[in-house]
Amino acid sequence: MAYNELLADRLRQALHERKINFEEKKMMGGLCIMVDDKMCVGVVKEDLMARIGPHVYEEFLNRPGARLMDFTKRPMKGYAFVNSEGWDDDSELSAWIDQCLVFNKEAKSSKKK
Repeated sequence: MAYNELLADRLRQALHERKINFEEKKMMGGLCIMVDDKMCVGVVKEDLMARIGPHVYEEFLNRPGARLMDFTKRPMKGYAFVNSEGWDDDSELSAWIDQCLVFNKEAKSSKKK
């Protein structure tokens, strides 16, 4: 399944501008961007996938275009899907990326197999 390459390029550019080292992994039918070996942000179909953390979860879900991330049919607290209404504008996308990076510092890395 394809994902929005334009959004993926915008994420890459924003992280390069912030001098953030990252790794890309294809998963969930989309692209996941890992920072410090932790899922940080990504693209699933036409949506931004944002790992924002539980502390600001409710606040960020009230932003334009945001909704529960329910990829597995169960809501994943601390994660959000955001449609183009919420990331079309550069400042809006930047706010999402910044929050993902803030939470990434406190997030735990998945255990490696």
